[in-house]
Amino acid sequence: MRNQPKYNFFKNTNYAVDGLKDIIKNEKSFKIELFCIILLAIFSLFLKLSLALHLLLISSLFVILIVEAINSAIERCVDLVTKEYNELAKKAKDAGSAAVFLSISLASLIWIFVLGSLIW
Repeated sequence: MRNQPKYNFFKNTNYAVDGLKDIIKNEKSFKIELFCIILLAIFSLFLKLSLALHLLLISSLFVILIVEAINSAIERCVDLVTKEYNELAKKAKDAGSAAVFLSISLASLIWIFVLGSLIW
């Protein structure tokens, strides 16, 4: 039997909000990224860009938060299984960190190209 309640849109939304609150409260890296992303999003509002480019910039920032949330879930699952050092646990956590790094790299490249297009 699965440990999953019957689908209910409002309850499921509450679960998502609870998860987001918990990540913001307990994950330092998520807080740092969220702070930087809010600043960048505000900064982007002052740029003279098309709607499509604004959406591209903001979307690239949201990808970072999405991947960080997934990374936090991976880390918590690994910690649930074992608190002791295990090479596979390390590899799982490192893979999650790599995904965050790649999402930040992608967002950085997008921002560099978009801002560069304003300069050139």
